[in-house]
Parts: sequence; structure tokens; C-alpha cells
Amino acid sequence: MTASRIWIKNPLAIFTANDQNASGGLVIEDGTIVELLTAGQSPATPVDSIFDAREHVVMPGLINTHHHFYQTLTRAWAPVVNQPLFPWLKTLYPVWARLTPDRLALASKVALAELLLSGCTTAADHHYLFPGGLENAIDVQIDAVRELGMRAMLTRGSMSLGEADGGLPPQHTVQTAEAILADSERLIGTYHERGAGAHIQIALAPCSPFSVTPEIMRASADLAERHDVRLHTHLAETLDEEAFCKQRFGLRTVDYLDSVGWLSERTWLAHGIHFNDDEIERLGAAGTGVCHCPSSNMRLASGICPTVALEAAGATIGLGVDGSASNDASNMILEARQALYIQRLRYGAEQITPQRVLGWATRGSARLLGRDDVGELSVGKQADLALFKLDELRFSGSHDPVSALLLCGADRADRVMIGGQWRVVDGQVEGLDVAGLIADHSQAARALLAD
Repeated sequence: MTASRIWIKNPLAIFTANDQNASGGLVIEDGTIVELLTAGQSPATPVDSIFDAREHVVMPGLINTHHHFYQTLTRAWAPVVNQPLFPWLKTLYPVWARLTPDRLALASKVALAELLLSGCTTAADHHYLFPGGLENAIDVQIDAVRELGMRAMLTRGSMSLGEADGGLPPQHTVQTAEAILADSERLIGTYHERGAGAHIQIALAPCSPFSVTPEIMRASADLAERHDVRLHTHLAETLDEEAFCKQRFGLRTVDYLDSVGWLSERTWLAHGIHFNDDEIERLGAAGTGVCHCPSSNMRLASGICPTVALEAAGATIGLGVDGSASNDASNMILEARQALYIQRLRYGAEQITPQRVLGWATRGSARLLGRDDVGELSVGKQADLALFKLDELRFSGSHDPVSALLLCGADRADRVMIGGQWRVVDGQVEGLDVAGLIADHSQAARALLAD
């Protein structure tokens, strides 16, 4: 437990995500930031404890806005290592359909622990597989989030369009509309927290145009409007998906999104690669956000998200690691590095700075999730912090500490705080038996493939 009033003092460097001067550090009281200090400035009133941050780069906790926790069980699986999205999915669907509550619990815990160690404090997960026996998958994930002490936006995904009806998933992995909507309503009513400091939130997330019906898309949009929760889906990830939409609906992806009532500021999309200029303008005008998933997009050879064009049009950009079977890691600081480099290929070095990309991973990602209490260091915001040391060989000779995090390849936070509580200390998750978790998770991964 942390003292009620703590001074994170004199950091080596600080990235606030809002250009405020906090070179003297920040003061936290009861889980909230109450002061930003300039160099040489002391807190206005006495503090209970001081953390000397002279060896640390301090920043807001990173926010992951698209993941599939369950996929940590199928990392680097040989049959799909060299496949693009559609055959990759069709090969993996039958394996994922063998998920059980125990396996999902281990997979989620591994994903969350890995994220936490990378400086991530809030994570959105997109779970859309509910085979027999796993009807309460989101409840399982909530238990894992609470155990790790993180914040999460858990999206109730769905698949309702199976192979027999022209969709991509096998028939035994889809659910009826009635089951999907009833469980969505249950989860919102049971778990969704509102207001500053929320730890568990629920969103609705029909999986993709090729795995759900337009009816589920419309019904989910209506339900989200009625309960004031957010909407999430995959869109414009590959040209195969675009071709599917044209063939089945007679529409391009953004036209389809509009036709089912999703083109709004309530929606954030995963990937968002294959948009034309008109579609980018429409997304920006609607306030629809996009989660850029660079590692997955490279791994599956899907393409490069037009981040700068989307931002110029008014869309919000955030970052996500995507599933651990197409990344194959759950590491947000490394994801930011990948975003820096792949976006420079598209827009050049001058436009894509480390500060801009870290802004996507913090303040931008918070906006995607509809949150204004996290994602930046400012008075009144939640005390969610990631602290990185630059004392490893890879950083020797570096000069700008904030840039060095990405350019020199930081991959692990030294300390992480969530709501004023230290959750990572000296590079270790507080109270977590990592060796035991790895052993149990590895056994579950082997069993999943052996079934």
C-alpha cells in the first residue's frame, strides 16, 4: 500500500502527454494527482512519503485499446506463422473453440501481467468466443483484471454469422442474437462502472463484418445508446474484408458501418487500414476513433493505418497490441516503438515523433475509451504512472531520455502505479508468482493444441 500523500520527486525526465511542465515531479493524494511541480519547487503542504525518481522517466500509464487475451495460448503456432488474416483465422477458430474457463483465466492473467510489466495500466480486451461452457467468459476476465489491480474496458464481443450462412467462423463458434444481447445487457448491469477512477467498464463489440449479421450490429448500437456504453469492432483490416463487404452487402466498409448505425463518436475501430480519402473525412467528421495495431498489421501483412490523415480529419488515434497470436506479445512500450517506425515509413521522420506516438499510447488511447481521467499527467487525473529506468546496456550513450525509450527499445517498466498504488516494483508485479503462472499457462497451451 502507498502512503496517502506521495511526492514522485525530480524525475530524470517526464512526459505528461499535455506539454505541462512537471520537471520537479508530481504529488499524489488518495490516488489522484494534486500538484505538478517545476524544477526546484516543493509541494504546497507536507507529504507522507517521497519517491526519488532521479533515475526514472515518468509518464502516464500506457493504455492498450485492442487485445484478445485468450490468444496468449496460441503464440507462434507453426501452422499459422506465415498466413495472412483470413486463412490464419480459419485455421485457428477450431483451436480457440476449445477454450475453457480455466484456460481463459490463465490466458487473461498472462496477458494482463505482461501488459502491466510493459507500463500499461488500462487495457481493452475484445473477447468474442463463447463456446459451450464458456458463456461467462467476461466474468472470468473480470476476476483476472481485479487480481492484477488494473483498469479494463472489457468488450462483450460476438459472432453470429457462421460458415453455413456465408460467414467465416465455423458454425459451432457462433451464438444466437438472443443470447448475445441478453448477456450484453447482463454484463452492463452487473459490472459497468461510471465516472472518474472506474476500474471495470463494459463495451459492446460484434467481431467483424465477416462474422456477425447486420441485425446484431444494429441491435448492439441500439443497446449501447440506451445504456451509454461504447462500441468496438474490427474494420478495414484487410483487402479481403473489403471484398467481403462489397460482395455480401454491396458496400465498402465505412458505408457498411454507417448503414448499421455505427458511424459515431461512440465507436472505436481496430486496425482501420484500408480507407479512401472520402472515408477518412467521414470518420473524422463523425468522431469515430481508430486503434492502430502496428505489430499485428505487419505480422499478418495487412497494411499501414493512415494515422496522420485520420487525425487531420478529426479522428482520435490510439494504440493496441492486438491478439497475442498475431503480435505475438502483449507489450505496450514495444508497440509504441513499432508504431513510430511503421508510421515513419508512411509519413516521414519529421511528422512521426516519439512524443506524438507516446501521445497515441496515452491520451489518445484514453479518448478512444471515452475516458478523461487517465492518459495524461495533470491535476485531477488518476495517479496511473509508468516509470522506466535507462540503466541497461541498450541505453548507454543515449541523450534524450523520452526518445530513448522508443529508439533504444525499452521493453519493461521498473515501476507502475495505478490509482496511487504501486503494482510493479523493481520490475516485478506485486504479489504475482510469475514462474508458477508461466508453468500453468504453458501446460494449458499444450493441452489446448492436444485436445
